[in-house]
Amino acid sequence: MAAQIAVIGAGAWGTAIAKVIADKGKDVVIWALEEEVRDDINLRHVNSRYLPDIKLPENIKAKADIIEAASGCKFLILSVPSLYLLQIVKQILPVPSIREGETSIAVLTKGFLPQSKPEANGPDSPRLILETLEDYLPGFYRQSLVYIAGPSHAEEVSRGKITGLIAASENAKNSIRFRDLLKSKTLFVYSSFDVRGVQVAAAAKNVIAIAFGMLEAFIGLGDSHSKMFGFGTESLLLAAGLNEIQILGMAMGATHPETFTSISGIGDLDVTCRSVYGRNRRFGKEIVEKRILKPFKNIDDLLTRIKELDYIPEGAAAAKYVRVLAEKHSLKMPISTGIYQILNRDLEPSDFLKNILNRLGR
Repeated sequence: MAAQIAVIGAGAWGTAIAKVIADKGKDVVIWALEEEVRDDINLRHVNSRYLPDIKLPENIKAKADIIEAASGCKFLILSVPSLYLLQIVKQILPVPSIREGETSIAVLTKGFLPQSKPEANGPDSPRLILETLEDYLPGFYRQSLVYIAGPSHAEEVSRGKITGLIAASENAKNSIRFRDLLKSKTLFVYSSFDVRGVQVAAAAKNVIAIAFGMLEAFIGLGDSHSKMFGFGTESLLLAAGLNEIQILGMAMGATHPETFTSISGIGDLDVTCRSVYGRNRRFGKEIVEKRILKPFKNIDDLLTRIKELDYIPEGAAAAKYVRVLAEKHSLKMPISTGIYQILNRDLEPSDFLKNILNRLGR
């Protein structure tokens, strides 16, 4: 008999969400790309590669066959990096329960996706994740997908640290279904109808977190320039970054301005910038401290070879797309634009920080 719940993607976040559900006594199938991860989960009940030191319930079973994992389930949760999400969705399209609209689908992935119809707006014109997936999934899923985001880290959620999430959907019933599936004594889940606003906040905050990591690295250097930076500087950058996220969100059709002052806005931005678990914050720090951009010619080269890093900072792809969106909507987003220029090897991080902070002070 097929499991009622499937998680596609056995990274840290997918594994943590599978654990939350399994801890409630429900059987969960998780699709894992790597054989060693599958063996880890099935034989040792751990995921030492992506979520070390966390014991997993025995009612989580890892599968190698994505069709088998997705078949016949009542709930399916997509948790793969944005760079690979479309190819994964295309692989599960033949699943009968998906083809017939019998499986409710939620997405954990944060970021933007390329335009599915390049002749309309150009090959790199980005779109929000849910509207892109609706172009590929059967019509049953139009305005019925659920987007899950919020200030969270897999390392904390898997350890039962109190955390809040947003389940956003135009279909209230589906939002409530996933809210009830995920909520626990320590994981609070709230519903939202502002699907666009929540998606933009979840994607764009990763770009700001890269800038935050750079600033933190410069503070740690202790040179003459870093002496100008402090905790207040970090808060200035965070507030200005939130302003850029809200400007972009409203331009892209967000329906509730308060989305950006809720946990899906300022909450998610704050934890992504400040948490020791944040991959985008780490990426920003390592750009300064380790000069990890040196092997890459530009942002496209970086994204093509991103697996050469031992983690995937979603903000790298988001920076490319946010720049395109800012130009499309005639928006002034100096922080996000500066991060794009750095990743494209057109601007040095030190020059960026001095210029952007001077600009914010005008």
